[in-house]
Amino acid sequence: MSAVDTSVASWKELLEGNNALRSIALAGGVSMQAINVYMVTTILPTVIQDIGGLAYYAWSTTLFVVASIVGSALAAKLIEALGPRHSYLMALAVFSAGSMVCALASSMPVLLAGRSVQGFGGGILIALSYALIRVVFEERLWPRAMALISGMWGLATLSGPAIGGVFAESGHWRWAFWFLLPIALLLALIVIGQFEARTRNNSTSTRLPLATIGLLVTSVMAISLASLSREWLWSLIGVASGLGLGALIAWRDNRALVKLLPTGAYSLTKPLGRLYAIMTLLIVAITCEIFVPYFLQLIHGLSPLSAGYLTAAMAGGWTIGSLFSAGKTGSGVERLSRLGPPLVCLALSALAVMTPLESLFETTLGAGLYILALAAVGLGIGLGWPHLLTRVFIAAEPGEETLASSSITTVQLYASALAAALAGVIVNGAGLLEPGGVVGAQQAAVWLFGVSGVAPLLAMLLMARK
Repeated sequence: MSAVDTSVASWKELLEGNNALRSIALAGGVSMQAINVYMVTTILPTVIQDIGGLAYYAWSTTLFVVASIVGSALAAKLIEALGPRHSYLMALAVFSAGSMVCALASSMPVLLAGRSVQGFGGGILIALSYALIRVVFEERLWPRAMALISGMWGLATLSGPAIGGVFAESGHWRWAFWFLLPIALLLALIVIGQFEARTRNNSTSTRLPLATIGLLVTSVMAISLASLSREWLWSLIGVASGLGLGALIAWRDNRALVKLLPTGAYSLTKPLGRLYAIMTLLIVAITCEIFVPYFLQLIHGLSPLSAGYLTAAMAGGWTIGSLFSAGKTGSGVERLSRLGPPLVCLALSALAVMTPLESLFETTLGAGLYILALAAVGLGIGLGWPHLLTRVFIAAEPGEETLASSSITTVQLYASALAAALAGVIVNGAGLLEPGGVVGAQQAAVWLFGVSGVAPLLAMLLMARK
């Protein structure tokens, strides 16, 4: 048996020769999905002005994320069936097809169909990018490759709003979607030359909890449909139905042979269950960002580019908080983790007060305070996020560590989809559609940020439990 090479790999080894091309392929898949998220958030108000569909504003995010969940769940099966090369090429083709549908959309239903296809392909791309690290690189390169791919989300916060803002301000929002196609083609050429057609060991068969995933999708869609009703009673019935299906998911998954989440994930009496609940609540708190560009453009008259970059302050704050807290240990970790939710609650309360003020951006002080509040939402989450994820690994039952680590993505995506659907219910019911206009957006902003502020309060209560 040959000895395992335990030497530390350098960035140079990862970024030269064939390894450089493989790194571009895997990082490129994640960056396309990530850039697309921030790009669409920036251009969506302009899209609404052109083709209508304000009532479905949140659906663009909801359907995209739900489809991403399904796509990411199928990635392992695709590797087994098609091999690394063809599974990656298929994911690129699906994502590109969705982008083309979005670019050609003449109505919101068509755009939503394209976003669903995009999300499905993007979910596969993200899962493949992480899964194929083990296939295309030596083991000692894995940590560097993981860091490179994860860093693409930070890159997206800078480039996504810029790409979307430039095309939106020029009156050619459709070209933002066409822009993604040459990138997909370049990645496809690299994949053809660098990825194997088959893995060396293809004997293990991955089983999927398809019924549970189906219920998950249905629960999100039930809440999304509730956002279309002008009557609060029907909205509440839709929300209750979606949450009821969520309870059914927990009941079924606890008894399933093939689980979606590890043991204890659905119980607040278990450490793992509390960790997942805290993660979900923090995601709910920050998902209000999907409406920030709309509020800034309609209420304050900001350009798409400016509104996109201001919205990205939330993601920037998250990154700063995560980097600051990642190296902390001992009691410092606990203090930062407990500081986060109150900071998020305070920042959301400030946004609820400031966003409706039409004179807010007339002074440098007002603009500065608003940007600070946006960044503080992300900062509060980032302060404890790395340690929440680490605790998930520790809290998992013996033998379920791998399932726990892979389920983090599922929990995040489901929480994002659920939160986007709930945000749609809140803003539509609060006045975004009727009376609509500036007054409706002002009312919707107060309700959205105010209700979102409840989530970090609940997270604080869960953190207080031992």
